[in-house]
Amino acid sequence: MLRVLNLNNGATVSEVATAINLPRTTTYRILETLRVTGYTHRAENQERYHLTILVRGLSDGFDDEAWVTQIARKYIQELSNELIWPISIATLSGSTMLIRQTTDHRSPLAIEKRGPGFRVPILRSASGLLYLAYCPAKQRDVILDILAKSRQAEDQPARNRKRLEELLTQVRTHGYSSSRRARRISDEISMSVPVMAHERLLAALTIRFSSTAVAEADAAQRFVPRLRATAKRIGEEFVFQAEQDSRAAVEQPTLPRLSRGS
Repeated sequence: MLRVLNLNNGATVSEVATAINLPRTTTYRILETLRVTGYTHRAENQERYHLTILVRGLSDGFDDEAWVTQIARKYIQELSNELIWPISIATLSGSTMLIRQTTDHRSPLAIEKRGPGFRVPILRSASGLLYLAYCPAKQRDVILDILAKSRQAEDQPARNRKRLEELLTQVRTHGYSSSRRARRISDEISMSVPVMAHERLLAALTIRFSSTAVAEADAAQRFVPRLRATAKRIGEEFVFQAEQDSRAAVEQPTLPRLSRGS
């Protein structure tokens, strides 16, 4: 239920019940329990439940990848409004790239509507190639060893390590990666740039567009600078928020322990 409320920026009882396949009465009871305990709220005369800030207290294991995508949401929406084509942000998840946030459903030009949770192969995607090019060398070697042993067709390029290293060198030289996916009417081209926190790679920021609408060379001039500017803003806010949280943790007073007689 928390995931449904988060992904949809709130939802009604019926919407939640349908999404997780529970009876409506059960769904209502649990949502009301969450409301009473402070994790959700529902304004008067409204049917939608929304998460409250208390859900952050559940996130002791909240990872940086999830954190950066929450920061990125507003920036990728702004960029998609400007460029119209769909924008997404993805991180490594196992042996694939996981799309954390995307504007596919907001973009009228999206060829294929993808949502958060969609996975793409590392070696067949711009985001995956970008991640390999900018991640630490030891991590890259481990990933490529895993992919080289895979039986999946999309992982086969990992067996030609020399050719792949040449490709990754080109990505680092140009500062972005690209991939092309054959479609019946028009190929879909993707371009990715790194989202960095100082020297640390956080994610891959990607735009997808039709090859018949925008030539790849033109896209490199038009889209890549805007992607880089947005990636820089995301990285800077991530660093700022991390520093603020660290400072707050240091300054937070320690509560006295209660004695047994208290």
